[in-house]
Amino acid sequence: MREITIAIDAMGGDHGPHVTVKAALSVLQREEDVNFVLVGLEDIINAELKLRRAQASTRLRVRHASEVVKMDDPLSVALRSKKDSSMRVTADLVKRGEADAGVSAGNTGALMAVSRFVLKTLPGIDRPAIASTLPSYTGCTYMLDLGANVDCTAEHLLQFGIMGSALCAAIEHKERPSIGLLNIGEEDIKGNEVAKRAGEMLKSSGLNFYGNVEGNDIYKGTVDVVVCDGFVGNVVLKTTESVAHAVGYWMKKEFFRHPVRMFGALLLKGALQTLKHRMDPEIYGGAPLLGVPGAVIITHGSSTYRAIFHAIIAGAAAASCNLSDEIARRIAAMEPTGGAE
Repeated sequence: MREITIAIDAMGGDHGPHVTVKAALSVLQREEDVNFVLVGLEDIINAELKLRRAQASTRLRVRHASEVVKMDDPLSVALRSKKDSSMRVTADLVKRGEADAGVSAGNTGALMAVSRFVLKTLPGIDRPAIASTLPSYTGCTYMLDLGANVDCTAEHLLQFGIMGSALCAAIEHKERPSIGLLNIGEEDIKGNEVAKRAGEMLKSSGLNFYGNVEGNDIYKGTVDVVVCDGFVGNVVLKTTESVAHAVGYWMKKEFFRHPVRMFGALLLKGALQTLKHRMDPEIYGGAPLLGVPGAVIITHGSSTYRAIFHAIIAGAAAASCNLSDEIARRIAAMEPTGGAE
């Protein structure tokens, strides 16, 4: 992997530098080709580094930002009032090429607005989309949009399909990933007018379009990429995370109900740990914002150290495979065919 520099909004999220600095230091020890710029209030970041017996170096720089975007700040505040926020400076570093990727657990709406304002969008892309992976029988399913766009046109869904195809191709090394449109049935006549029109456009786009898929197909691994609007995608994501936590809670409760079951749990310890790891939402916590130049990784405001750690790994992967360049290439290749209107 080529040398990558990642800018981290160290102040973002509910836990701030306490988890972001720790995660950065862990990745720094593990990945020799990844460098960091910790962005935020310099005194606080340096204090956290000192607490962890670390200090700034050629691979770990601190970039002071005098303001912080709070989780409840309106978008207007993030865009107009706090121009020296850790979030804004992180995006600026990516724009100027001083960082290959930016990672933030800050206010999601503000991060999307700041990223779009600072970085703009790739040619042929109207709206960026949040993408992530969900566990499936065959490994994982890529899904977008997960919350960036509540109301979408058929053209937007087509663009999501192109971006999702590029994401899967870059990460999984599949030249023609299969694409499915999330709907209430497999038949072409199902869904609202936007879904029907999007299905027609995806079918004639040149993408490897499978057709409509339903909710259960996400976890079966029927297709590599599932496309939907941000409203539906966010509901699916939050439901999946909730179910994962609920299953863990129910299993633990039942195993401790009786001594014999506790003994059985000891025998199954290895299998249970594997299952827990596979269903752990923090493993899939880093979601790239597709459609902007460079790599921007969004993660939950409540992210723990582990979630931030995996978000950084996702940022390094997106930057190393030049994901935004791959999306731009695929968009350009489709324009002569009239794929996107």
